[in-house]
Amino acid sequence: MKTLIGGAIAVLLGVVGLAVWFTEFLMIITGCIPVVLLLAGGFALYLGFDELKDSWKNDEGVDASAD
Repeated sequence: MKTLIGGAIAVLLGVVGLAVWFTEFLMIITGCIPVVLLLAGGFALYLGFDELKDSWKNDEGVDASAD
């Protein structure tokens, strides 16, 4: 029961804080978007390069067994 009351109070304070500091909240979000895009793009490049290396290994293995 204490957890439910504490969660309700936290949600209420969060909604009030978001209403009071909405412009600051939007400023933080706009500042975070480029960082998230950089991290997600770097992670996608890493995964794509890793997949490409795996496909090269599989292609070399097929050629070696054919000889």
